[in-house]
Amino acid sequence: MSNCLQTPGVVKPVIDRDRCDGKADCVDVCPYNVFELGIMPPEQRTGLGFMTHVRGALNGWKQSFAVRAEACRACGLCVSACPEKAIRLQRD
Repeated sequence: MSNCLQTPGVVKPVIDRDRCDGKADCVDVCPYNVFELGIMPPEQRTGLGFMTHVRGALNGWKQSFAVRAEACRACGLCVSACPEKAIRLQRD
């Protein structure tokens, strides 16, 4: 894609677990299949805010996961598409 800024592996998406509601917009928009929708395991729920626990219980703990973060090319489509503003790009 012409709007990609990096070669794979330089930048990775970081998902804010307190913001992600698992709407999967990032899954749909990513041209490199970096994201998948999944269920947050109970051991990863520790330390999250009260409202995150409420939303998690209501939506079945669905979250987006960057399962192929090494494929990210920093196009930023996921950041723009996320309605919760839960994704940022970070140098790896």
